[in-house]
Amino acid sequence: MGKFHIKTAKDGQHYFNLKAENGQTILSSEMYTTKAACNNGIDSVKTNAPNDSRYEKLTAKNGQYYFNLKASNGQVIGTSEMYEGTAGRDNGIESVKKNAPGASVIED
Repeated sequence: MGKFHIKTAKDGQHYFNLKAENGQTILSSEMYTTKAACNNGIDSVKTNAPNDSRYEKLTAKNGQYYFNLKASNGQVIGTSEMYEGTAGRDNGIESVKKNAPGASVIED
């Protein structure tokens, strides 16, 4: 199972990374002003991760591929790392779908 790692930035804001079983970061959040809001973001990822329609497949200006996971209201709740090809990006989506729903939460 994957794990959500909650971290605190130097400015006091909170964010999370979803890591796969191998320790690789597969999804990163935006910044949240409170830890409670960060936890709500994690809950939203767990809820929305299984739903294919919540993934937005994108191409960066440098030609690499990535995706956003969106909540039902259209707000981005997580962004992937960059991938060299579409197959890597699609594997990243599958990894989030597999790891997020049952992932534990760790505060680093």
